[in-house]
Formats: sequence, C-alpha cells, structure tokens
Amino acid sequence: MKAIYTAHAATTGGREGHGKSDDGKVDVKLSPPKEMGGNGAGTNPEQLFAVGYSGCYLGAIRYVAGKLKKPLTISDDASVTAHVTLGSRTDKKGFGIGVKLDVSLPGLTKAQASSLTKKAHIVCPYSHSIKKNVKVVTKIV
Repeated sequence: MKAIYTAHAATTGGREGHGKSDDGKVDVKLSPPKEMGGNGAGTNPEQLFAVGYSGCYLGAIRYVAGKLKKPLTISDDASVTAHVTLGSRTDKKGFGIGVKLDVSLPGLTKAQASSLTKKAHIVCPYSHSIKKNVKVVTKIV
C-alpha cells in the first residue's frame, strides 16, 4: 500500500479513559454505554467507528458517482447512518461487531443507489478492512 495519509491518536484508560488525536481535533472522554454497565457520560469506540465508517462510505459513494462515464450528482442532503452493534461471538472467543448502513441518496432511483452502494464497498477502506470479518448489511432508505 502506498500511504496517502496517516492519522495518529492515543488512548489511555481503555473504555473508561480518554482519547486524543495528535493534532487535538479529536479529544474525547471514553466510557461504556449504560447497556454495558457504564455511566454513558462519554463516547465509546462503537460510536467512533460508526462515525468514521459512515463518513468514509459516503465519501466512497461520492467518489464512485463521479467516476462513472455519465457522472451522477450526489445531493448535499445525502446521508449514511451506520448502526454498529457490539456482541459476544458465537464461538465464545471474545467480542465482535456487526454493521448496518442505511443509505439515503435523494434524487437517485433505487437501482442507481443500489449500484453505487455496491461499487462503494469496493473502494471504501473501511469496507476493505472488515471484509470477511464483519457482517455488513447495506440498506437503501
């Protein structure tokens, strides 16, 4: 892989700690959600993953739309909502995540949106990183 950009962040305290990027643009208190016995006062890794994946995936959709022989315009109100679920693995070897992506592409037909979402999974680095390890369901809404 030829590097284009490298992000740097450090966390102390694990799920009940603090995370910060080297440039200070991300600076978050971490805490488990109430559903996991925490106080829910901070954010958690699953929320951060959901924000990162949804942003990256929408970027991939825009990229793919622009590269078509007849480019499609993605409206400013297009959105991707990522639902990241943390759970126990069925093989009892720790934890795993599952992802559902709700994709809204106003102005496009369902067929156009479906085609773009499939192609976006090919170019999205998050989709590449979790391929074959995380079940991802993509739904056009």
